[in-house]
Amino acid sequence: MSDFTNEFWSLYIAVITVVSMIACGVLLYTFSSTRGTGAEGETTGHTWDGDLSESNNPLPRWWMWMFFITILFGLVYLVLYPGLGSYGGLFGWSSKGQYDAEQQQALQQYKPVFDNYLSQDIQTVAANPEALAIGGRLFQTYCAQCHQSDARGGKGFPNLGDDIWIWGGEPETIKTSIRDGRTGVMPPMGAVVGGPEDIKDTANYVRSLSGLEHDAARAEKGKVKFMAICAACHGVDGKGKREVHSANLTDENWEYGGTEAIIIQTITKGRTSVMPSHKHLLDDGKLHLLSAYVYSLSPHLQK
Repeated sequence: MSDFTNEFWSLYIAVITVVSMIACGVLLYTFSSTRGTGAEGETTGHTWDGDLSESNNPLPRWWMWMFFITILFGLVYLVLYPGLGSYGGLFGWSSKGQYDAEQQQALQQYKPVFDNYLSQDIQTVAANPEALAIGGRLFQTYCAQCHQSDARGGKGFPNLGDDIWIWGGEPETIKTSIRDGRTGVMPPMGAVVGGPEDIKDTANYVRSLSGLEHDAARAEKGKVKFMAICAACHGVDGKGKREVHSANLTDENWEYGGTEAIIIQTITKGRTSVMPSHKHLLDDGKLHLLSAYVYSLSPHLQK
């Protein structure tokens, strides 16, 4: 049921709906009760092929009554269920209420299964095939939309199967990321770095850090800008800093792409990556299982 800014709009919609349905009934009755006076009935005046005329006869009675029954059904429905502005209907039904009831029913049925693993640490749960099967289904429900069904991510979304964890890949850190979310920001630095040529030089130096094809002369000039501006977050070696959650620019992992044009865009306009909080979707049992599943995706974490 929609929330209206004031009562006027609720009343407006209710009146328009009821008046429209009544008008349909009146119009239907008017056109269905008029009959021609002649033996052959009235015609519209349209003629084809010389003698083929269009009659102006009323609708068949059975068809007319089907329309009337439909209108009556609609009026009864609007009395019993939501549909007239903010009026909730005599039954008090709502899609949200039904959803909440179904969620509560599911919670009662499955919560004991999820909570059964809470007494085990995440590493232990990650080694349990049955638990991972449950965690995998949770992943497909809540995470695959961004990280893909194979957890390899896509443009703007990290790969959960590699060894690159800007926020950390420890079990409790993963759980915190899922529960509370994360926001990573690369501020726009175009104005700080300088003009278009300076930004292009810096982009070429950044590409050189990963061994990508670059203009050596530009990279040499860009190194000066990098050390003066970018190293504060990414480190003088370009490998990033855990304490500020900055990206490693030497590992060939490019979440947004590593072409010269994309790097220039990143330097100029910055990037903002958001991992939304899931605490309103996951209870403790689900969160624990899902964290264990994500932890299991990177074998290097378990060494």
